[in-house]
Amino acid sequence: MKHLIFSPQMKLADLLLANYKLLLVLNRFDIHLGFGEKSVEEVCTKYGISTPLFLLVCNVYTFTDYLPQTDELKAFTIEKLILYLQNSHYYYRKQCLPGISKELQMIVNRLNTKPALILQRFYDDYQKEVLKHFDYEENIVFPYASSISKGEFKKAYSISQFQKHHSNIEEKINDLKNIIIKYLPDTGIPDELNALLFDLFELEDDFSKHTVIEDKILVSLVLELERAK
Repeated sequence: MKHLIFSPQMKLADLLLANYKLLLVLNRFDIHLGFGEKSVEEVCTKYGISTPLFLLVCNVYTFTDYLPQTDELKAFTIEKLILYLQNSHYYYRKQCLPGISKELQMIVNRLNTKPALILQRFYDDYQKEVLKHFDYEENIVFPYASSISKGEFKKAYSISQFQKHHSNIEEKINDLKNIIIKYLPDTGIPDELNALLFDLFELEDDFSKHTVIEDKILVSLVLELERAK
């Protein structure tokens, strides 16, 4: 598929049929199911959402080689993009990360073995690291991006500082998956472990898309504004 398939005139239902993971995107834009035969543009207009931004995010989530063109980046405001990123953080904080933690806790309780406890400790440390990562973005990066979009420049900070220290939060999920797949002894509860692994794979992929949106879109927009000041 080519990302040009996704256009404002396309039925939103067809986007979901092309990529079910866009259900997560709908949630972060606060779009509810039941939109019938409406087009992407019609639904976005109804919910007060930037159609270009919505399509850009859908393209990132669907096409691995997709990178937006300059004109696409100019079709929406940084504030709209930040709102989407904040909604993504809320999903990770309130649903995704706690959900995996509960799955892992159930497995640990049933096994009560040293490898399982090590696995839980690894995840707990990782979750703290991710939440700290989100705190930095929400308290430093997003306010900076918002202020510079309004013409308010802060000499003490630049987006290059974010670039230098922006880690890929999905990398350690791969370590967690490897521990489960390669080194966790036979547990006798394969269904529970498979469910946990599935959710970890999904989270890793979701985080990778989230990182692309921050690194390739948010950073690009802020860099352009910094150069213009």
